[in-house]
Amino acid sequence: MSFKSTLIGAVSATLLALPAFAADVEVHDAYAISSGGPNGAAFMVIENTGETDLRVVGVRSDLAARTELHTHVDEGNGVMRMRHVEEGFDLPAGSELVLERGGNHVMFMGVSTPFIDGEEIEIILVLDTGEEIAVTPVVDNNRMPMGHGGTMNHGN
Repeated sequence: MSFKSTLIGAVSATLLALPAFAADVEVHDAYAISSGGPNGAAFMVIENTGETDLRVVGVRSDLAARTELHTHVDEGNGVMRMRHVEEGFDLPAGSELVLERGGNHVMFMGVSTPFIDGEEIEIILVLDTGEEIAVTPVVDNNRMPMGHGGTMNHGN
């Protein structure tokens, strides 16, 4: 193999690795709950520490028949209903997206095995950049809500 081929291979490998570092995202306070039935949910704080606006556009997990991004919507008569958020959640640069009970969250429908307190589960968050972020929430069916209030911008 020539020096030129080696150099091209090294540069190509470096360029292919760059998208993994494209989004400056940190996830913390991740936990999951289940009703003991076929459904469950996950909650967390997703922080965009970068300078580029992002969007969380999907979520995947092998734990359920369907795993979706959900929110609660007030139908105007005092009744809150969950709905799938197909377009995803905005994650502006320098902000936090709080996934919490009664608000935006990850929804598991058709859970294949019960969530057991103290165990970690695996989910993948998908960004609009194509980047995937592995998150391992701990199951904590007794945890109280976080007390945050949605998307916050700490940059201003």
